[in-house]
Formats: sequence, structure tokens, C-alpha cells
Amino acid sequence: MKIRDWDRNLKVRLFGEALMNISFWMFFPFLAIYFADEFGKDKAGLLLVFSQIFSVIANLMGGYCADKFGRKRMMVLSAIGQGLSFLAFAAASSPWLDSPWIGFLSFSIAGIFGSLYWPASQAMVADVVKEKDRSHVFAIFYTSINIAVVIGPIIGAIFYAKHRFELLLITGIIGILLGLLLAKWTSETASLKTSADDSVDGKWYYFLLNQLKDYSLIAKDKTFLLFIVAGVLAGQTFMQLDLLIPVYMKDLVKDQTMFSFGNWSFRVGGEQAFGIVLAENGFLVALLTVSVTRWMNRWNERNVFIISSIVYAVAIILFSQTVWIWGIILAMAVFTFAELMGAGIQQNFVSKIAPEHMRGQYFAAASLRFTISRTIAPLTIPMTVWIGYNWTFIVLFLLALLSAAIYWLMFATYEKQAIHKES
Repeated sequence: MKIRDWDRNLKVRLFGEALMNISFWMFFPFLAIYFADEFGKDKAGLLLVFSQIFSVIANLMGGYCADKFGRKRMMVLSAIGQGLSFLAFAAASSPWLDSPWIGFLSFSIAGIFGSLYWPASQAMVADVVKEKDRSHVFAIFYTSINIAVVIGPIIGAIFYAKHRFELLLITGIIGILLGLLLAKWTSETASLKTSADDSVDGKWYYFLLNQLKDYSLIAKDKTFLLFIVAGVLAGQTFMQLDLLIPVYMKDLVKDQTMFSFGNWSFRVGGEQAFGIVLAENGFLVALLTVSVTRWMNRWNERNVFIISSIVYAVAIILFSQTVWIWGIILAMAVFTFAELMGAGIQQNFVSKIAPEHMRGQYFAAASLRFTISRTIAPLTIPMTVWIGYNWTFIVLFLLALLSAAIYWLMFATYEKQAIHKES
């Protein structure tokens, strides 16, 4: 399905969200550094955990709101809400007002609006795209995000240190413009659904309680429970891309020569170096996702899951052992390969173990790997104060190895269940 054949809603979104994502990634990777500098590493990590809890709740409610109030309305309100939040963050970082607390509150509110936007945007694709074409459409949006992860950090590496206010201001304006663009050029798609979710007619807390009840039922599936636990442990490594790694590089990667030709040299350090390796991650993901996924499909699933966690462990140790920019670039390449190994195969595994009548619920519950990981991961920032960088990296290394062991146990359990069903 070519882009020119897409529903207009999706074309508008692809353009508007691309601009929003690029502007967002101009400053987002550096926020862990900002909050650590302003509040101290111990307090910053705890505050980020606290703010993430509200985003998790908003994410759980996002599906309900998208069905109750419509895809378009939720996306418009969320985009404008995010834009206004970033404008408030910009004001808190302006030459006229320097308030980290207002900035943190604004960032937290922006995160809540982002969590409400995502389910509505996903549901809109399901509304207007035939099932056979959905994976292709989602892949294009995913590629767009990864292109933003390449472009945004490079711009941020150049401008963030001295122009945070301007970057936040631009992002706030683009967020509001995205909301207005969606309001003007998109149409509501919820009415295209053939059946309505009965939970929409109930109170929001009934929906939340029912969803939690569904999760408790799914948790009785031992294979799936081990999948979630292993995913959360592995997530403590890859979630550090926007948390521990930028703080580490800002503190320890000093100004150094990256390239030199004759009398000319290109020097990087700290925040600028982090922007480069983050752009490397986005570039490799955008370039290699399809080819690595095809390669991994030839492997035994058990080996892919286990080796992916082991490669994450190796990458974490490589990060901890170097402050040389080219050493960190190598560590990021290894880190990205671990990410790509499980990019497609894990979703396929969920579809295999989920009963057909509960497949949607299993996929929703599988996202807990990321929401729980994202909530816990900021604790590594205060850990660097409590036990130091070296021990923090060692803890992450051990968690990645533990996830590999649990994946092995998961497949052993899965095979036993399969044998039991056959007999």
C-alpha cells in the first residue's frame, strides 16, 4: 500500500507528527542531564519515576478515551495540550524565568498528554487501514520516528546547551500547530468501527478495574508472565539510552578530537557527543531494522531472545569501560544490534502464545514490559550517587544476564505446556 493511496488522515498525521518528533528529539535526550544538574542525581531520578507513574495511568486510560470521545478529538486535545506544556517548559527555561520545578511539572504534564495521544493514533490506523496493510503503515510511521531520532539529536547536540529555551519554544509551537492541523484536515474515524466496546458506556474507573482484572487473568499464564518479567529486566538496559547514558557522558566524556585533517579538527564532548551516538542509534535502527529482522527469523527463537539480552549486557559493560568517543560509538553499535535482534520477533512470539480470543489483551499486556521498565529505569540516576557509575553499570549488566536466564526458563516452560496440550 503506497502512501499516495493512504487515507488523508494518515497523510496529514505522517507530515505533522514527523515535525513534532524531530522537534521533540532536539531536546528530550538531554533532559536527564538538565534535571540531574538542577535537582541533583538522587532527587532527579526519583522525580522522573514519580512523573512516569502518571503517564502509565494515562496510557492505560488512553484506549478508553479514544473510544469514548473519538480518535480525532483525543489527538487534537493531546497535541495542543502537549504544545502548551512545552511552552510552559520554555517559559520556565527562559531568560526571564528560571524555574526547574515548573519545567519538571510541565514536562510531566506533556508526558501525560503524549500517553493519551498514542492509543488514539494507533486506533485511527486500525479504523481506516485494512488488516493486511496495517503492518506496512505502522512500519512507515516507525521509520519516520527513527528518522526523527537521527535528525533531532544532531540539531540538539549543536544548539541545546545554549538554546534550550528556543528549542522548547519551537516544540511548543509545533505541538499546537499539529493540533490545529489535525482539527482542520482530519476527520473522525471511530464511527467507521463495526462494533463498539461495551466498556465505553461505563465509568472510566470501571474500565480501568476491568483492564487490571484482565491483566491478573493473563498473569496466570506462566510463559507469558516470565516473558513480562524478562522483558522488564532487559528493559532496564535499553531504557538507559535517555537516562543513565547521557548523564554518564556529560560527566565523564570530556572534550576530545573526533576528526582531524591537517590543522582542522572536530572536537566533541559531553552533551554533543551524546547527540552524535543517539543519532547513530536512530540511523542504524532506520537502516537495518528490516534486514536484521529477516536474519533473526532464520534463527531459533530461544537463541534470539537469550542472545539479545547477553548482547545488551556486553554493550552496557562496553559503555562503562570507555570515555573515548569512538569506543562509545562502538558500544552504541553493539547496543543497537541487541535492540534490533528482538524488534520483530517478540511481537510474533506474543501472537503465538496468546489464545485467539484474548490476542488483543495479550498485546496490550505485553506493553507492560515497557511501561514498567520506563517507570523503574530512572532509579539508575540516583544509583550513581549511592554506589557510583561502575557499580550501577554492573547492576545493569547482571539484570541483563538475569533476563537471559529467565528467557531460557520461559522457553522451557512453553515447551512443557506445548507437550502437555498435545498429550
